[in-house]
Amino acid sequence: MDGDQIRIGLEKVAPRLVDGGLEIAGLTRLSGGASQETWRFEAGVSGQRFILRRSPLEGPRNGEALPLALEAQIMKATRAAGVPVPEILHLCQPEDGLGEGFIMAFIAGETVARKILRDPNYENARATLTHDLATSLSAIHKMALDGALAHLPLSDGADQLRRYTDIYRGFGYHRPVIELAIKWLKDTMPPPLAPTLVHGDFRLGNFIVDESGLGAILDWELTHLGDPREDLGWICVNSWRFGQSRHRIGGFGDLAHFLDVYQRAGGSTFAQSDIKWFQGLGSLKWAIMCLIMYDAFQTGRDPSVERALIGRRTSEAEIDLLNLIEDKPYA
Repeated sequence: MDGDQIRIGLEKVAPRLVDGGLEIAGLTRLSGGASQETWRFEAGVSGQRFILRRSPLEGPRNGEALPLALEAQIMKATRAAGVPVPEILHLCQPEDGLGEGFIMAFIAGETVARKILRDPNYENARATLTHDLATSLSAIHKMALDGALAHLPLSDGADQLRRYTDIYRGFGYHRPVIELAIKWLKDTMPPPLAPTLVHGDFRLGNFIVDESGLGAILDWELTHLGDPREDLGWICVNSWRFGQSRHRIGGFGDLAHFLDVYQRAGGSTFAQSDIKWFQGLGSLKWAIMCLIMYDAFQTGRDPSVERALIGRRTSEAEIDLLNLIEDKPYA
């Protein structure tokens, strides 16, 4: 669906969003989002800004991604629980001509990790992000599992290790570090905890950050019920530190501080050692995700340069796995 078709659909929806006029201006496809499209636009005479999140009508989709209608329900529930989440304003209907999707409020800020971690404008934000994110994650993990949340898929660490191992075996590749990591994770697997709501992709790139701190948490399409340590381990994965490896939390924060704020906000009490296994699982998952990208490129299913570039990052994740297994600094 091209921009003109999107514009026509938005003109139908505009009267439900803002009083006065149907004119749609500034329609822009935003970068990012592997399986969903994100469009920014302005509506009405005041030029109020909004975000359309929609599923493309063609092309592959992440098999783990929730339907967008369910994602919208999750965002409404988490926002009601005090988590900083954009307000859902409209769930797209067939007559809108926009496909599956929803419209949410625009939140000003930055999502690009490199800028958040390095630009002087975000120095104050970097000082508060650990507190903001730990408090928000605690609220997510404390949510009552009722309503739409009660019907989310359940996936704990053991399930994910089995699933990603099966994906890896299906390629027929032979990568010694991945084989070692799978054995290490099997041998050291901790007992599961009672399931909580898990964001599923809690990392820089999925946060809107302004100059004062956290603005909103985005991309709830992988939300599920599972072990809360999954989210804690995922934000520690070295690939999501974007070159700032000395700061284990996302390239900006200290894990001990994060866990302390998380616990004081009502989350469970975890030691840093409790997170290592899930960080290793996260690094393994990312290594295999990169192999998925490589396989799509080398088989010609998706010959884009992006797939090739991500595919070659498997080796980076393998180095991270070795550092974790050997307890190297900045692992």
